[in-house]
Amino acid sequence: MKLLTTLALLFTLSGCSSMLFYPEPGLPFTPEKAHLQYRDVILTAADGTRLHGWWLPAKEGVPVKGTVLHLHGNGGNLAWHLGGSWWLPEQGYQVLLLDYRGYGLSQGEPSLPAIYQDIDAAFSWLDQAPEVKGKPLIVLGQSIGGALGVHYLAEHPAQRARLRALVLDGTPASYRQVARYTLSTSWLTWPVQTPLSWLIPDTDSAINGLPQLSGTPMLIFQSMDDTLVPLANGISLYKAAPLPRVLQLTRGGHVQTFSDPTWRKVMLRYLEDPLHFNGLRRLAEVPNYRSPASNPITDESEKPQ
Repeated sequence: MKLLTTLALLFTLSGCSSMLFYPEPGLPFTPEKAHLQYRDVILTAADGTRLHGWWLPAKEGVPVKGTVLHLHGNGGNLAWHLGGSWWLPEQGYQVLLLDYRGYGLSQGEPSLPAIYQDIDAAFSWLDQAPEVKGKPLIVLGQSIGGALGVHYLAEHPAQRARLRALVLDGTPASYRQVARYTLSTSWLTWPVQTPLSWLIPDTDSAINGLPQLSGTPMLIFQSMDDTLVPLANGISLYKAAPLPRVLQLTRGGHVQTFSDPTWRKVMLRYLEDPLHFNGLRRLAEVPNYRSPASNPITDESEKPQ
């Protein structure tokens, strides 16, 4: 997620939501490279924009546990975000991974509020897909995808009522606050962090939509090592989220959560029982992500409770 580091040069673009999006056209590879079954999906937004996505079916022979709508971050395209959901089909979760307008093979240019039509098109497709009917539905929103999902669900109670859970990973609570934080990390932009941050539209930030999500089980992943969306931002997100919600602090870079099997296990355990699983409590035993250890959970006493 390329979070606003070029804002110092953009004094004239006040309020421009396009600064939130950094799409990359084309596709560098497909899920076949990861030995995953998939099929291309074409969706049409309400304004006629044609969108592209990937459908990842549950692994053959594995009972289907549910469907995950994966809303990715603001850079690249769905190929670069496959790491967030490639592991789910093997666990029985089928995945719809959507490219917003202007990303990958999708038409158009990303902007607010038009991009919410893309999420609505994904829900409409899921409404009609026979393999989805009768199965639990989960939304996984990573980085800005989480904020987009929160705002969309706040405005669409019927779709919200369908969810078994909403999982947020590295989601900015406030676009403006994250911009201010990013600007504060450079000596060049530190003196003007506050005025420059006001160039970023904040109305659609997740923190403004969360109060409308009462009753939606929510799992919030926030890395203590995230240099783009800082820990304080994640805590703000958690405080604004209504019950029932769980904050799972993690280690690792921005939206690199599921590269570690520890956090994959936490999400799977959570989805089994979103109302009662409280996450991994013994976080002190999880090493910093720079450690070569890939999975610190080695015995039954250290597994998530």
